[in-house]
Amino acid sequence: MSKDGRHIDFTSNDIDLIETFKSCLKLNNKICLKRCGEGNRVCNRVQFGDVVFYRFLLCVGLMPNKTKKLGKLNIPDRYFFDFLRGVLDGDGYVQVYQDSVYPNSQRLYTRFACASLKHLLWLRKKIKKFLGIEGSVQKTVKKIFELRYAKSESIILLRAIYYSSQSPCLKRKHEIAEPFLLC
Repeated sequence: MSKDGRHIDFTSNDIDLIETFKSCLKLNNKICLKRCGEGNRVCNRVQFGDVVFYRFLLCVGLMPNKTKKLGKLNIPDRYFFDFLRGVLDGDGYVQVYQDSVYPNSQRLYTRFACASLKHLLWLRKKIKKFLGIEGSVQKTVKKIFELRYAKSESIILLRAIYYSSQSPCLKRKHEIAEPFLLC
């Protein structure tokens, strides 16, 4: 969100994420390049102006320069897992690998990364309220925080996030989770 109270700039290295974003908002705007982050690297972005949508985002708790200030958001309960699917697509990942101790078993982790501990604690609290699972919050080497769920809790969480095959999501993340949705 820009400081002008009107423009939304969605920036990512992930072109599929930007395409999904554009599709959800029915945007025809071009995807452009811009310099961003450490090292002034080149990223993709789509930008558009919409005062009404901007004000809505402010009402739910988003703001310009939100990275470390983000806290609780006013997401209606019925949309929470749609929101969480977007968080997973943007700032999360699903990781699967063979268990070194039990070779016939796979490890599964679902993780959400954020610079704001306050926001991750709010996410954890909401997930616990709806699903009764705990997860854990840890600080990473890069001085950000991760909310992590191991296998049994990940399966519960991923089934809630991917409750419908018709919901927009990044296909590559859904494909990693899919075998565990059928268990």
